[in-house]
Amino acid sequence: MDVLIDDKAGYCFGVVKAIGTAEEELQRDGSLYCLGDIVHNSAEVERLSRSGLKVIDHAEMQHLPQGSKVLIRAHGEPPSTYRTAEELGIRLVDATCPIVLALQSRIKRGYEEIGRPGVRADKECGQVVIFGKQGHAEVIGLNGQTDGTAIIISNPNEIDAIDFSRPIRLYSQTTKSREDYRRLIQNIQARLPQEADFIAYDTICNSVAGRTKALADFASSVDVLLFVAGANSSNGHYLYEYCRSVQPKTYLVGSAAEVRREWLEGAQRVGISGATSTPRWLMEEIAAAL
Repeated sequence: MDVLIDDKAGYCFGVVKAIGTAEEELQRDGSLYCLGDIVHNSAEVERLSRSGLKVIDHAEMQHLPQGSKVLIRAHGEPPSTYRTAEELGIRLVDATCPIVLALQSRIKRGYEEIGRPGVRADKECGQVVIFGKQGHAEVIGLNGQTDGTAIIISNPNEIDAIDFSRPIRLYSQTTKSREDYRRLIQNIQARLPQEADFIAYDTICNSVAGRTKALADFASSVDVLLFVAGANSSNGHYLYEYCRSVQPKTYLVGSAAEVRREWLEGAQRVGISGATSTPRWLMEEIAAAL
C-alpha cells in the first residue's frame, strides 16, 4: 500500500504568519496569550500550549495584568477589541492575515459610504451584507467594521433579511466557496428591482479558492483519502465535503488514532490531505502510523 501526502495541503499564508509570530514571541518571552484558538486544529493548539501559549477569551482578557501580551490570530478582531486592549494597557501582537485585514478596511469603507446612518443625506441608507458563517471569528471581525449592523448570510438561499429596495454592498468571508457565493449573487440579482444599487465584491482568498481544483485531482488519484481537519474548522468541513463528492471513500480524521483499519481494506493508494488549518507534521504523523 502506497501512502501519499498531498503536497499542496496544509497551512495557508495567513496561518503560517500567525503561528510564526507566536513562536517568535514564545522564544523571546516564554509565554503569550492568544484570543481564541490560534488555528482550528486542536493538535496544533496543544503543541503551542506546551511552549507557553495560553488561549483566553474576551472576558478573560479583562482580568490580565497591565502590559500583558495578547496575540490576535489570523482571523482578525473587531475594532472594539483594540479599544478594550488600549483601555486595559494590554499589548496586542497583531497577526491578522493581510488578506483579512484588507477585507476589513474594504468593508469599513463600504459602510462609511452607504451604510452608516446620517453619512449620506442625499441617498437612502444602504446595507452591508456579509456571506459567512454566523459566529465565525473572521465574520465577527468583519461585522465589527459596520458597528455590528451587517446582515450575515450563511446560506445562498437565506436572503429574506435583505431589503431589496435599498442599496446593497455584498462581501464574502475569505474562506467561503466560490460556487456558493456565485449562487448567492444570482439569488439576490433575481430579487432586485430594475436600476437597483447592488455591488458584489470578490473577496474570497485565491489561495483557498484555488485549492479545490488541485484537491480534486489528488482525491481522484487515490483509492482512499484521509482528510485531516479540526472539528471546528469551517474551511476543513467545506473541503472535506468537496473531496467526498470526488472520492466517496473520503474520511474525516483529526489524528492517527481515529483511522479505522476497515477503511483501508483493498486500497493500493491512500492519500492524506488537509485544510488550511492542518499542520504538515500532523499529516506526516498519520502517514507514519499507516
